[in-house]
Amino acid sequence: MSDRKIAVITGASSGIGAVYADRLAKRGYDLVIVARRLDRLEALADKIRKAHGAKVETLQADLEKDSDIARVEHLLSTNPAIRVLVNNAGVARLKPLEQSSLQESLSQIALNITALTRLTHALLPAFRKLNDGLIINIASVLSIHAWSASAVYSGTKGFVLNFSRGLQEELASTGVKVQLVNPATTATEIWDNSGIPISALNQDSIMTTENLVDAALAGLDAGEKITWPSVADATLWEKYDEARGKLFTATQTGKPAPRYNVA
Repeated sequence: MSDRKIAVITGASSGIGAVYADRLAKRGYDLVIVARRLDRLEALADKIRKAHGAKVETLQADLEKDSDIARVEHLLSTNPAIRVLVNNAGVARLKPLEQSSLQESLSQIALNITALTRLTHALLPAFRKLNDGLIINIASVLSIHAWSASAVYSGTKGFVLNFSRGLQEELASTGVKVQLVNPATTATEIWDNSGIPISALNQDSIMTTENLVDAALAGLDAGEKITWPSVADATLWEKYDEARGKLFTATQTGKPAPRYNVA
């Protein structure tokens, strides 16, 4: 029986999640990989076992379904060997809201927000008790930007950004770490059903999943709480965050701004 610590990765059957599974196994973790497509999970598990000698368990789950989330929650809340959770599963439906069905919007919220929140809730008490553990939340550069076609998607990723930052503050004095990763355009299957084919994008702006994950893990190793894998000038985020802080401070006056001429 392996005595290595376990990393749980959602959305692991392809793309970013599959690369995280490979890289974390290489770093010495056993794995539980979670996704809807069991055939792909099993193929990936076999590949990782052969490459890294890791113990890999597969868990078929559709994280838009309450019963499937509950099974993953049970795993996270009962297995004391788990030390890493990668909240990677997500979906994008990129078109104007008035051209979208309600179900398309709700499916993005269910997977990008509800599942991520529930799984974090399930795991956090054990991490707090151990005073150890790592949560990696995969958001998007659209967490701070929105297009006419991304109102819901950008909204969900904005939640992931603020949820992660709040957790980081909550856990600042503990041994539990939270890293937020904001990928830009990445060559994953998320584009297949997004409404915008990847072939329609600027090909020079597309990062491989391998480069994305390797950059994110390098950021983790460097102690970054928020990682922008494709941004060369790190001061851009520092200036943005400083301006955000100043704007928030400026709200704390208790009275209307003079320009509104409120008596």
